[in-house]
Amino acid sequence: MTPRLPRVAATTAPATLPPPLPGLDPAWSRLVTVPASAGPTAGTARPERTWHLLDTAGQLDELGLEPVGTLLCVHGNPTWSYLWRSVLARSLEVAAAGGPVWRVVAVDQLGMGFSERTGEDHRLADRVADLGALTDELGLTGPVVTLGHDWGGVVSLGWAVDHPDLVVAVTTCNTAVHQPDDAPIPAPLRLALRPHLLGRATVVTPAFIETTLAIAHPRLDRATADAYRAPYRGAARRGAVGGFVADIPVDAQHPSAAELDRIAAGVAALDVPALLLWGPRDPVFLERYLDDLAARLPQADVHRFEGAGHLLPDDADVAGTVFDWLGDRLPDGEVPADGGAGLPAADADADPGRPLWAHLEELRDSDDAALVEMAAPGGTRTISWRLLARRIEEVAAGLVDLGVRPGDRVSLLVTPGADLTAALYACVRVGAVVVVADAGLGLRGLTRAVRGARPDWVIGALPGLAAARALGWPGRRIATIALPAPARAALRVEHTLAAVARRGAARLAAGTALPAAPAPDAPAAVLFTSGSTGPAKGVVYTHGQLGAVRDALAGQYDVGVGTGLVAGFAPFALLGPALGARSVAPDMDVTAPRTLTARAVADAVAAAGATVVFLSPAAIANVVATASALTDDDRRALGRVRLFLSAGAPVSAALLTAATELMPNASAHTPYGMTEGLLMTDVDLDRVTAASASASSGICVGRPAASVRVRIAPLDADGRATGALTETPDVTGEIVVAAPHVRDHYDRLWRTDRVSRLGVDDPRGHRTGDVGHLDASGQLWVEGRMQHVITAPTGVVTPVGPEQRTERVPGVGRAGVVGVGPSGTQQVVAVVETVPAARRPALADPALADAVRAAAGVPVAAVLVVPELPTDIRHNSKVDRARLARWASSVLAGGRMTRP
Repeated sequence: MTPRLPRVAATTAPATLPPPLPGLDPAWSRLVTVPASAGPTAGTARPERTWHLLDTAGQLDELGLEPVGTLLCVHGNPTWSYLWRSVLARSLEVAAAGGPVWRVVAVDQLGMGFSERTGEDHRLADRVADLGALTDELGLTGPVVTLGHDWGGVVSLGWAVDHPDLVVAVTTCNTAVHQPDDAPIPAPLRLALRPHLLGRATVVTPAFIETTLAIAHPRLDRATADAYRAPYRGAARRGAVGGFVADIPVDAQHPSAAELDRIAAGVAALDVPALLLWGPRDPVFLERYLDDLAARLPQADVHRFEGAGHLLPDDADVAGTVFDWLGDRLPDGEVPADGGAGLPAADADADPGRPLWAHLEELRDSDDAALVEMAAPGGTRTISWRLLARRIEEVAAGLVDLGVRPGDRVSLLVTPGADLTAALYACVRVGAVVVVADAGLGLRGLTRAVRGARPDWVIGALPGLAAARALGWPGRRIATIALPAPARAALRVEHTLAAVARRGAARLAAGTALPAAPAPDAPAAVLFTSGSTGPAKGVVYTHGQLGAVRDALAGQYDVGVGTGLVAGFAPFALLGPALGARSVAPDMDVTAPRTLTARAVADAVAAAGATVVFLSPAAIANVVATASALTDDDRRALGRVRLFLSAGAPVSAALLTAATELMPNASAHTPYGMTEGLLMTDVDLDRVTAASASASSGICVGRPAASVRVRIAPLDADGRATGALTETPDVTGEIVVAAPHVRDHYDRLWRTDRVSRLGVDDPRGHRTGDVGHLDASGQLWVEGRMQHVITAPTGVVTPVGPEQRTERVPGVGRAGVVGVGPSGTQQVVAVVETVPAARRPALADPALADAVRAAAGVPVAAVLVVPELPTDIRHNSKVDRARLARWASSVLAGGRMTRP
């Protein structure tokens, strides 16, 4: 039964213009009266109604600009057209700058904002029809793009379904068109819908409005919050707020259920470009509603604003994203002949190459070692190619038998080893998309990653399954170990990996073959970035691109069948079977690379007869620090290593030299890459040593690998990479790479993906976010990250050069150079670790400060000392300059001298 509202909800009041409010141009406001109409059938007559709306048509006329179309914006509950003020302002900025001219019309729904209080209930069907009557009165002829939020998203989509001749695209922010039968209404709405609370929470008191304002991220300033409250001062003006809540279809018997079903079905039939924008911290519109919309609109571009919540246009740059999208998809108000792709796409006809599991097929009858687990329960465990290939095939068949289908996402919460390898290659073989977010992200980062990737299945060891249960991660669960029945029930585990393999073995024995191999352009994996420069991003690779990664590594380093590989970095441990290499994971905590010791590396080398070692810089530092514990046998084992690799963060010549003293017959290399492209350039120790004596500023990362092109987008005076791509030597700017093994796209991050390709003419191109330059010999030098570029009064400063020069000062260990203050007038601050380490943070003593200023090569406003510089989570190596800058700003402004 539909909840009843108190009698005060039936109050009537005329439409009015809003008072002066921050961010709201009075020139936008207008009142529009929709005349009474008889209606098509008896009982459908509509009385005259007056709406308040915001409209940029007048200002466009004054500018002499002809719109290419109209953006029709519809708010939800309990907001009003004020929600869209940034969209109106941005539309005029874009038009004045010569971009596409879009008229923006943002309505106040009847009973809401400053539109007429009708004293009547307005069901969903009424609101859709009322909006249609208004647009008829406005004479809207198209092209029209709809933009809706909350229940305004449903109304706007209903209008789009009813006006297919006018609509050329649809865009939404945090909305829903379907409530699953097997999922409850979100908790805040369940509470508000309780009969004894509904009227008091939504009409009699402003509790519903206040709650909505309170969940904005970041919290709204008082003036903005008061602007949202302005139309709803007093219970007599809040009737429609309660009416909207009461009109939520909680079951099939609800009066608006049929209309919601009609709209949901109609949305699935819309064949127009779509943009779905989302704030993941919304407690009402949960991610399942985004999943449903994305399934109904498979052509949609999606962007999740990590950290944003329900009031998305206030929480994130919705306006800028919408107009960037319109400029790409509908530059003239119409969908281009190419479907509005806007950005280059991957070549679906590219050479498919060999599947990722090709070596597993070729070696399936070999009893040679494929994997060696140093930290297995009970001691070292060796798995042959024969056993590994059979296990992968059985798990693959078992997953199919469980219902895993191509495109299903499977989150792997397993430490490197046989279980992870078998699960990963089994998933890839059947066309499932593996989600790899390693524990090095930390619990908070891992939670964001798993929820954002919305897995259908989770394969996990006990720690991962416990975290999944405690933190509400999605996905049906498969455990890698046997668990007692109470634990299985508590963790919601449905199957074990061993049981899945048994199902698969039975299926294969019955003659049921595995499905056809996935196409090269089918998605294969979502790999998460380290999160060292912001929330971790999901990087999508296709099968063809993962194969290209394998081939690039094999070709660059001559790694293949018969090679023994010690991988102290999880992504490369997983690539071992694809390379045909015998791989071993050393005994270490994968979430803390600094736990790796020299003896653990030597043991791993000896156990696998390894000739290649891959470690992170943080791991190398501890390996070198613990070298005194090596025995003669350990040193002999390390002497058999021919190739030593380290990547993930800059590695100094001194550290590489110290590592090669432990592996005297190894050639030391440091590949440069990122999650979006694991191998872009390579440099060996000899060139690193030569570079350390060079006058060039930055870290030399060598020449491009085969099939890789590197160019530079020059920096302007504001520190932005706005210049045309160039290979001219000694030009500093953003590093732009292109290669067949660069990622396909970011997962549900349309805007991020767009920014990473702006100005790049290669479909496999990527703006790295790193800043640097090429030298005359074609070598690449990295000078820092784009977001760490300092815009000082004397010009643009990149941090790595001053850091390197500072680290040459006697008594200085590591250094971090950051900017403090407003852009354009930033002051350079050096923060250093001293040798021996300082006991507490402090201003540097005058002698050290003078020495740093003399060495840095740029004006330094302050020198601070700390016991230890903050670093990223995954590698424990990259100095967290953003955190350091916040800390330095605080302490130099008089804040407490705490550790950064």
